[in-house]
Amino acid sequence: MQVSGGSQSFNAVNTLRLLGRWMRMFTIPNQSSVAKAFDEFDADGRMRPSAYYERIVDVMEELVRFTVLLRPQVNQLLDRYSERKDEGRMVDPGADLSSITQR
Repeated sequence: MQVSGGSQSFNAVNTLRLLGRWMRMFTIPNQSSVAKAFDEFDADGRMRPSAYYERIVDVMEELVRFTVLLRPQVNQLLDRYSERKDEGRMVDPGADLSSITQR
């Protein structure tokens, strides 16, 4: 999630997506920008009902869905050959990804 000034923040959102991928993070396919966000909030700090609000809710729902789907896979997703090699760990035949191609 990000905040940037100006009326259009598409470039900032796209750059964050690229940075996330570079850092081996999963990024959801959905994204949204709120032009002139300072006009979209009331005095209590709540976002006013609008198409922007609905779009943000859609993005957040997708974020939660991807989190729920990926969380049980965390050990598999974080296991990297290069890191095992650097740490001097041998490849565990039971965890070797080549075994899943035979299913």
